[in-house]
Amino acid sequence: MIDILSEEQMLALVGLLGGLALGLAARLGRFCTLGAIEDALYAGDGTRVRMWGVAIGIAMLGSFGLIGAGALDVSRTIYLGIGFQPAASAIGGLLFGYGMALAGNCGYGALARLGGGDLRALMIVLVMGLAAYATIAGPLAYLRVAVFPPAPADGVTPGLAHALAGLLGTSPVWIGLAAGLVILMVSLWSRGVWARRVSICWGIVVGAAIISGWAGTQWVADVGFSAAPVVSYTFAAPLGETMLYGMTASARTLSFGIGSVAGVVIGAFLGCVIKRQFRWEACEDPRELRRQLAGATLMGIGAVLAMGCSIGQGLSAISLLAYSAPVVMAGIFAGAWLGLRQLITGFREVV
Repeated sequence: MIDILSEEQMLALVGLLGGLALGLAARLGRFCTLGAIEDALYAGDGTRVRMWGVAIGIAMLGSFGLIGAGALDVSRTIYLGIGFQPAASAIGGLLFGYGMALAGNCGYGALARLGGGDLRALMIVLVMGLAAYATIAGPLAYLRVAVFPPAPADGVTPGLAHALAGLLGTSPVWIGLAAGLVILMVSLWSRGVWARRVSICWGIVVGAAIISGWAGTQWVADVGFSAAPVVSYTFAAPLGETMLYGMTASARTLSFGIGSVAGVVIGAFLGCVIKRQFRWEACEDPRELRRQLAGATLMGIGAVLAMGCSIGQGLSAISLLAYSAPVVMAGIFAGAWLGLRQLITGFREVV
């Protein structure tokens, strides 16, 4: 395959295939971060939270299985290859969660809605991608580096599994496999989730997509000649990357992130066609659009500070038991709770 396609094209293809699965899961399985939080907080329904747990458990089992088989070098990943920054993770997660509530979607959810014809989601995607790149390499990058200077790992892999393995004198692979199995069992320990077996199936699909990202990019890195990044799914910087490619394709190359963005949109479109739900939608309320654009801006900035969005940290990073994952996800949950409370009852009721 590497003889037919270039390394960049192979990475994009890997991203596209897993992205298709994620897009279908969003539309056919209703897999959504904000939706899961809303269901748990205001509907008393934990089914979608448990679906997330299934996805995390499967992703963790598969990722540590790859590590044990020598098919994944975690030191080449962004989550375990650089030092952990607790403040940046917490603040980034909080900004992202609050922005997600204001926008009504995360980046992944906006892509899924865009695939269904929602033009409001297009605005969220564009603004979030712009804000992310402005924070990575644009005007906001100076402030980001000044406040949160990059910290190298200094030879110590910043992962929970590795830390526990050092204390217990065992392999981090066994720690990761055990953690994944426990999370999976706890997530399935409910009659409600078994009554909706389709939720279990889509949770498995999402977890498998995360595994495919790690396995596919590591394979390309191993068989290729360039220093290809080892990554899995996240939807913040790839939005800006896709925008840049759309404007300067002759001067840029394809990537895993670009393929993943296209995959989610196409998968969501196919899901809408299957359910006959595709329809064009636009924003008719300027106040709603203003709120969504503000939320998209906060999500783009927050995701860069946190080194990942609700998918990047909530699934990809946690599948490797990175220190940052629980900190970022706690921040996202807190920010989303605050934002939802503000929208529903106003700030006076929040405090």
